[in-house]
This record gives sequence, structure tokens and C-alpha cells, in this order.
Amino acid sequence: MVPPTATGADRPAARLPYASVLVLTLMQVTLVIDNTVVNVALPVIRDELGFSAVGLSWVVTSYALVFGGLVLLSGRVGSIIGPRRAMLIGISVFVAASVFGGLAATPGMLIAARVLQGVGAALAAPSTLVLLMSITEPGAQRAHAMSLFVVSIGLGAALGLLLGGALTSGLGWEWVMFVNVPIGTVVFLGVRALVPEADRHPGRLDVGGALTSTIGMLAVVHGLTAAADRGWASAPVVASFLVAAAALVALVLTERRHGAPVVPLTFFTSMAGAAPLLAMMLIPAGQFGFLYFAALYTQGVLGFTPLQTGLSVLPFTAGMLTTNVTVSRLVTRYGERVVGSIGMFGLLAGLAWMSRLTPGSGYLDGLFGPFLLLGLGAGLTIAPLTGVVMHNAPRAHLGAASSLNQAMQQLGGSVGLAVLSTVFAETADASGAATGISTALTAGVAFPLLALLLFAVWARRTATRAF
Repeated sequence: MVPPTATGADRPAARLPYASVLVLTLMQVTLVIDNTVVNVALPVIRDELGFSAVGLSWVVTSYALVFGGLVLLSGRVGSIIGPRRAMLIGISVFVAASVFGGLAATPGMLIAARVLQGVGAALAAPSTLVLLMSITEPGAQRAHAMSLFVVSIGLGAALGLLLGGALTSGLGWEWVMFVNVPIGTVVFLGVRALVPEADRHPGRLDVGGALTSTIGMLAVVHGLTAAADRGWASAPVVASFLVAAAALVALVLTERRHGAPVVPLTFFTSMAGAAPLLAMMLIPAGQFGFLYFAALYTQGVLGFTPLQTGLSVLPFTAGMLTTNVTVSRLVTRYGERVVGSIGMFGLLAGLAWMSRLTPGSGYLDGLFGPFLLLGLGAGLTIAPLTGVVMHNAPRAHLGAASSLNQAMQQLGGSVGLAVLSTVFAETADASGAATGISTALTAGVAFPLLALLLFAVWARRTATRAF
């Protein structure tokens, strides 16, 4: 940990441990690349491995299912064994799963690889923010580090889209999996060499909370993803939601009595604590849908190649990077609530604009503007929202807060993709793909709208705090 020789507000940005911070942000880049690189390759994967139209979404949601199901447990495991050690183990599993995925010859093999990737990512991801906060001091130094962390999300999205297009067109879809191997190896070696272990919080593992939270998350995400294929009233879907409800009740009863819970209930005892977490779930619900349908529209309707699809989303990345450069200064001056709310409004407006796509829409008149606006909104949303979530947590619960932050994102992505895929499937069969995408995105506007209402009203207590 950086010695507390000065207050966070007085510590000059030049003293930021850049090498350690960059390694940690590269970890985040790796995870973001894995999501976006696969999105670009989805149409080719569907054709070469024989996925059905709805079954194709499982390439994305199987990863989210396991990630979301295990991330709460892995956050507590990281607190016990040490977040650095948890990250190293997670990276190793993730890289091995990527090799297996690149060798997949059937839909089942690829889904299995994505499941294993989810296991590795779930173990590694919660440690990123914990380690980032452990090596920086509050104030300008942490604001700078958090800004770099958020920039890494935009860079990961850009690299993933570009690599996905280039690799799919040049070497085959298999390389969207193989590309994780060299990147993951660099992260592994960098973490070992440059990132010190953070404080551990050893204690008895909350077995009851671990089981109920994992079962609950797996059940609810499974129900959501299966609903798009089987229908919301089908027996497996209803059974999944009933299991999820029972697990939630059991989780609450268990966590009320445990001294070191996997899910501290104090995060949900007031709307000031719960609203940012709920907003963190709703934002990816819209963003996952945007990226998924962007790939389908550009390749299925406009006839773009995978590489052209990757290049087409560059306005989104440019917008995100542009606002990321100034977000820390804006938060310091105006507060997290104001800046985050403006960002969420930008996401809402971008999705609403993109939902006006028609079969005759081209790239410049139908996609360029929405992509840019969505990027600007995302750059103003993620850092303030993450800052509020982490600041709401006591130091002993930073691992749990990071896990909840990640879990809400994965759950939200699964919710969004399940709901919007259902809307798309029901509309596209009768009216065509372009109309189906437009209708699905119209429904998707509800996600950032609800997030904006929650965050703008209840994120007041931390609105003036620095990163």
C-alpha cells in the first residue's frame, strides 16, 4: 500500500504508481475485450458452428450466467486468500478456457469454454477495484487512477471490436478466443511483478451465504436467458425464478446472522446504498443490447464485414474516451450525482435515437450519431456510479462492494439481453430484422431511464465526495 505521507487531496498526481495501475487496468481491458470481441464474431460463429438464432445469445449469456453466479462468492474468497492471489488464479483459468474455446468444434464446446471463462473472470474481476484502491490514496491520486480504469473500459471496447473484426476476417472466429492468451499472460506476469498484495480479511467463509447467493444468481440469470428461447411462462423458466426467489429469502436470513457475510445487507438497508447498485444493474442492460444489436444490424442488414463492424463502432469509443479525459475533474467540481445523471441521460437519448432505425437506414444517418452519443454518455456514467458504489462500502467490505458492482453489471447484461432478445425474436419473424432491432431498442430505453431516476434521486449522500 502507498504510505500515507500526505492526504489524498494533497498528493500530487505524479506520485501515482503508474506501472501497478496500468497492469490492473489491463486486467479490465482483457475482460472488456472478451465481451466485445465475441460480439463482432457472433454472425460467423452462428454460421460455422450451427447455432440457432436464439441459441446464439448463449455465447454471450453463458459467460454472464457463470460470472454473475460466482462473482459474489469469489469476492469473499478473494478477501480471505488475498485479492492478488485470487486475481492470479482467475487469470490462469481464464487463459486456459480461452485456448479451449478457440479449439471448439461444436456449439456445446464453445458454450463450455465460455462457462470456464466466466469462472476465471468471476474470480479475478472483483480484485481489480480492491487492489486499485489499496495502492492509491483518496483524492486526486485515486481520481486519476479511477479515470485510467474507466478509460481502460473504452479502450477494451475499441480493441475488442477492432480485433474481433480483423481476426474474424483474417484468421477466423477462433482467434477471438485465442487473443486472450497473450494478453492474459502479460497481465499475469505484470500482477506478479508489480502489484503488492492488499489487506486480507481472513475468517470463516460464509458457506450459507455463498451457496444461497450462487444458487440465486445462477437461477435468476438462467431463467432470464432461457426465457428468450423457451418463453417466459415455460416450466423451466418459472422453476428458475421460483428457485431464485427461495434462494433470496434464504440469503437474507443467513446474512443477518453472519459476521463476515458474502453480501452485507447494510448495502440494501437504505435507498442511498441500494439505488446506485440497482442503477449499476440497469445501465449494462441497455449497453449489452446496444452492442449485440449493433453487430446484427451492421452485418445482417447493412452487409458489413466483421472488420467494418468493428470500425463502425469507433464513434462510441471516441465519445467514451473524450468524456473519460475530463470526468474526474467534472466529478470534483460538480459531484458524482450530477455528472452521472448527465451521462445516463446521454445513454437514454442515444438508445432512443438508435431505436429509430428502419430497413432503409444507412450508417451515417442511422448509427453514427447514436454511437457517438452513447459513448459520451457511457464515459460520464461509469466512473461516478462506480465511485458511489465503492464509497458506500466500509473498508472491510470493499471486496463485497466490488463483487456486487460486478454482479450487478453481469446480471443487468443478462436481463437486458434476455428481454431484448425476446422482443427482437417476436418482432423480427413478422416484420424483418431491422424492425425487430428497432423495436427491441425502443424497449431498451426503459433501462437507462429507470437508472437515471434511481441515481438522480438517491445518490445524494456521496454526491460531493471525491474518488
